[in-house]
Amino acid sequence: MTSPLQKIRPESFPAPLAALAAKVRDGERLDDADATLCFTTPDVLHLGRLADAVRRQMHGEVTYFNVNRHLNPTNVCIYTYNCKFCGFAALPGEDHAWQMSHEEVYRRAAEQGGNHVTEFHIVGGLHPDLGIDWYLEMLRGLRERFPDVHLKAFTAIEIGYFSQRDKLSIEEVLVQLRDAGLGSLPGGGAEIFHPEVRAQICDGKLDTEEWIEVHRTAHRLGIHSNCTMLYGHVEKVEHSVDHLMRLRALQDDALAGDPAGAKGSFNAFIPLAYHPENNYMGLRFHTTGLNDLRHMATARLVLDNIPHMKAYWVMLTPKLAQLALKFGANDLDGTVVEETVYHMAGAETEQQLSRGELERVVREAGFTPVERDTLYNPIVRGAGALAPPLAATPAAV
Repeated sequence: MTSPLQKIRPESFPAPLAALAAKVRDGERLDDADATLCFTTPDVLHLGRLADAVRRQMHGEVTYFNVNRHLNPTNVCIYTYNCKFCGFAALPGEDHAWQMSHEEVYRRAAEQGGNHVTEFHIVGGLHPDLGIDWYLEMLRGLRERFPDVHLKAFTAIEIGYFSQRDKLSIEEVLVQLRDAGLGSLPGGGAEIFHPEVRAQICDGKLDTEEWIEVHRTAHRLGIHSNCTMLYGHVEKVEHSVDHLMRLRALQDDALAGDPAGAKGSFNAFIPLAYHPENNYMGLRFHTTGLNDLRHMATARLVLDNIPHMKAYWVMLTPKLAQLALKFGANDLDGTVVEETVYHMAGAETEQQLSRGELERVVREAGFTPVERDTLYNPIVRGAGALAPPLAATPAAV
């Protein structure tokens, strides 16, 4: 049987993409010049053809989703004015600031599905009064009450803050969190790695090498993680290329001597579009759908060692996320419920999608929906074991 990559006919592509198509067909790793071409070619549909071939080579007809819930214990953050693109953070005492108690975290977790879900996605601000002990108790409490739920928690920015605030090494922080119940790390805080961009959008925040060190240490400790890139603001093509190449190199390090990534590595890459509302960047425009699809396809082609590409429907809208499945994406994230970070930044998408809606989106795109856990193990649910339907809730807490 001819494989999806073997079906690629370079001569059928426009001249600038023909050589790229040959490299993809032959399994050759793309270099900086190739990545630059991906980000600049006007032939985005042809780029999508290549990304779709790679996606089908890796995952066939399968598209993953999970039954998850987002928990944001606090949006109080010492970097409120450092991250100019952020509409989520608040200073203590501001009208839109909140801090949950442990009991409120547990109550919300129970209300949002409890052990019927497979993952709690937990991120928040850098609260000046909450040290690592507060978060360790929260993790232990969640693990005790919901033993079947994977705890994906804390961006590298939060890990770095715990390290600074409590005068612990990154490794000490991660070991304590892992022992308290942490299962994996999300990929937030990467933004754009290049220092020219970070100086403009998040000056003073955890720098690139520190972000990389958090994830490198996590992988060494057997903790899987995700990775992201925030695009559509002040970055240039060379900054985006640099970002992807740094992620690929970090994944190479994680997989060295461990090709299956069993020890710890990146599970998925999530391209995140900048939202111009409710922040200090002073930009007015949203990314276009074409640019969103270009970033997905480019990531799938360049990040050859990261297994999964996530079309985050909360950011893209379900309709564009469905189309992204033809541009390299093989995962739609999950049911979510009460997402606050993107909605406080201006997102107008739904607060949740039901399992049935996610399956319909996938099937109508021509793929097979498969529920997964956080580490991409397929889940088979018995009768009556599905997560209960939940009403949408307001974005603000």
